[in-house]
Amino acid sequence: MASIMTNASALTALQSLSNTNKSLETTQARISTGFRIAGAADGAAYWSIATTMRQDKSSLAVVQDTLGLGAGKVDTAYSAMTKAIETIGEIKDKLVAATGASSTDKAKLQSEVSALQAQLKMAADGATFSGANWLSVDTTSGSATQGVADDANIVSAYTRTVAGKPALQTIDVKVDTLKLYEAFATATAVQDGILDGTRSGSTGVRTVGTTTAVAGTFVATDGFSVASLTVVGFNDQQIAQMLTVVDTATKEMTDAATTLGAAKKRIDLQKSFTQSLMDSFDRGIGQLVDADMNTESTRLQALQVQQQLGIQALSIANSNAQTILSLFRG
Repeated sequence: MASIMTNASALTALQSLSNTNKSLETTQARISTGFRIAGAADGAAYWSIATTMRQDKSSLAVVQDTLGLGAGKVDTAYSAMTKAIETIGEIKDKLVAATGASSTDKAKLQSEVSALQAQLKMAADGATFSGANWLSVDTTSGSATQGVADDANIVSAYTRTVAGKPALQTIDVKVDTLKLYEAFATATAVQDGILDGTRSGSTGVRTVGTTTAVAGTFVATDGFSVASLTVVGFNDQQIAQMLTVVDTATKEMTDAATTLGAAKKRIDLQKSFTQSLMDSFDRGIGQLVDADMNTESTRLQALQVQQQLGIQALSIANSNAQTILSLFRG
């Protein structure tokens, strides 16, 4: 039936052209943005997952920065500790040389020992990075317990629990086992640092029961501190005690350097893992929301042809009215 009121062919062509234009707009948007799913309207589930993953990746980037900051602190403490171990080794050599030496020679050797002790303190005080110093500590205020240094916590991982809640993991460094000096005035020998703590001349261990040694008088309770020991006026038996004290302190410093070295290695491994995890997040997000440009390019060309054909079909359908008009011509 021919009708001038309803052009069914034109309506069909118009609907087809409208659908083609809509698909063309979607394809062009994907090509221009690079995303197959750019918003929740494009796919709520994938968009939600991708958004959460992007936020988690951002948090991982912060963790990466935190690991870098932690690595700086560990490196600084490790370098200072290594230098301090070398210096205390020189002090040990001076004590060996002082054994059996004359009073005059002991005075000369002590001037060198004092210089080395000052160097130890300078190295510890200078081991500061971003306001943190793990070797020269003052727990007078700011610590949970005076005389005991708080642990250093380096954020190392951002994860999610099975329930989907965010969780942080840390690399903990026990600063109290690393400190060489403690500024807290009334700290006990055990609470003091490795170098300024009073140690038993017989065992070399920091203990509360030791007393400061008296020059020239050898007793079982003799106590010495690496930071303040002197050979002037002390006999060979007491110098032997000093050697025990220095040797024990050296072992503790070596253990501390090992702890720092292990923390440094762990941080380096975690930094590498975190970067790999961030890369995997990028790949996962891309698989969810990125547009396949090969597919979109092919679809764009096909839709452009369909659009041209739709316009042509609509033009033909609209010409039907002219055909009806020819029926009434004489």
